[in-house]
Amino acid sequence: MTQPFPGLELLSTAVLMLDEALQVTYANPAAETLLAHGRKHLLGASFERVVPGNARFAKRLAQAVADDAGFSENELTLEIAGQPVTLGCVAVPIMEEPARLLLELRELDQQIRIAREAKLVEHQQANRELIRNLAHEIKNPLGGIRGAAQLLERELPGPELREFTQVIVKEADRLQSLMNRLLTQSRLPQIEMINVHEVMERVRTLVLAEHPEVLAVRRDYDVSLPDLPGDKESLIQAVLNVARNAAQAMNGRGQIAFRTRVARQVTIAKARYRLAVAVEIEDNGPGVPENLADKIFYPLVTGREGGSGLGLSLAQSYVHQHQGLIEFESAPGRTCFTILLPVRNPAEAGLARPPSESDKP
Repeated sequence: MTQPFPGLELLSTAVLMLDEALQVTYANPAAETLLAHGRKHLLGASFERVVPGNARFAKRLAQAVADDAGFSENELTLEIAGQPVTLGCVAVPIMEEPARLLLELRELDQQIRIAREAKLVEHQQANRELIRNLAHEIKNPLGGIRGAAQLLERELPGPELREFTQVIVKEADRLQSLMNRLLTQSRLPQIEMINVHEVMERVRTLVLAEHPEVLAVRRDYDVSLPDLPGDKESLIQAVLNVARNAAQAMNGRGQIAFRTRVARQVTIAKARYRLAVAVEIEDNGPGVPENLADKIFYPLVTGREGGSGLGLSLAQSYVHQHQGLIEFESAPGRTCFTILLPVRNPAEAGLARPPSESDKP
């Protein structure tokens, strides 16, 4: 079998090497991710066994080997794990015994997602800075309005008129609380090594306490996930905001699934990570309204009467603090939010080193 090639190991695109019989002699980590199989399963297997249901493409690969000629396609649709995937494909003849053909596959959907994500992050940073500036400007006159209402209340002759000043005071307090929530995300993160399942269990307890007996939370955890550096309270708040949003969309009646998985060779905001933790929060509610799908993470955007429109926006902000990504897919009866958190070096995340036993009291 062909030994791994260091340069190919780091590529974000899937690379396979095939011999004359179209058996896999090499697969890089990105190919493992794309094909949803480990390298041990891929090596020595035929292409048709690795990617079943693509006989026409396999025939084209065999012809390329026979003719010692390559080809490329900008939009190739292959069936992978039972799902159609649109790929860019380049096949190049090589003489790296026993390999005869190098096949590079890049997910076009992933490229579109990366570009969309980069644009969204840029927009959100500008939008959040604007919101913070507005919040600062609004807080000052709110205090004056509240104080004036209290002074006016003392001068009013009857309790029936004081009801109106109480409305002013309560609404000023509500707006003050809203402004504080917009500004609290600027606190410095407290970085520590975190087990993501502790975060999930804390959120599960809180959500069930808010909706006892009428909400079911199902757990599907990968207990082998590594710890990752992060701010525990911020991550709890991010997951809680998503889970709470799901529960409220179902009026507290329905089922939420908490799922954790490992993701390999993940690209987030043009940065490549060998490992990431994927957290999924899935509900069986009505789904995200189509008119809100493109702006659901924007501040003050909500599809629920009485909602502040801050929950998902703050969740996105907390996830971005961890160099992560939050995205969703939705249809009536199923909405799934996925939070990707890269497993970074503790020093890069702001933690000098994991605490040792001697550090503990």
